[in-house]
Amino acid sequence: QVRLVESGGGLVQTGGSLRLSCAASGRTVSMLSMGWFRQPPGKPRQFVAAISTSGARTEDSVKGRFTISRENAKNTVYLQMNSLKPEDTAVYYCAARESRVVMTAASAYDSWGQGTQVTVSS
Repeated sequence: QVRLVESGGGLVQTGGSLRLSCAASGRTVSMLSMGWFRQPPGKPRQFVAAISTSGARTEDSVKGRFTISRENAKNTVYLQMNSLKPEDTAVYYCAARESRVVMTAASAYDSWGQGTQVTVSS
C-alpha cells in the first residue's frame, strides 16, 4: 500500500496560481501511475490529470492551465495550477496504483491521500 500526503492547497484569487504536491511513501513514484482528482461541493469526484511511465493526460477543462509532473528524487508528484477560476474550487485528491498505464478513472486507483482544499475567490 502506498501512503500519499497532499499539500499546497489554499485560498487564491481568480487568475492566481497554486502548486499542489503529493508525497508518496511505500513505493517509488516511478513505478506508480498517479492521478489528481477533485471534488467540488455537492458534486462527484472528477478526473483532473494523471501521469505514469507511459505518459500523461489532462482533463480538457484544465488543459493549458494545469500541468502534472513528477520528481522521482523527491518521490513526489505535482499539480501546477495557473489561471485559476472559481469553478476550480474543490477538494483535490492524489491517487496512486502500481501500474505503467495512465489511468483516468477513480475506480482504477487503490491508494488515496486525504485531500487538500483549493478555494478560488471571484
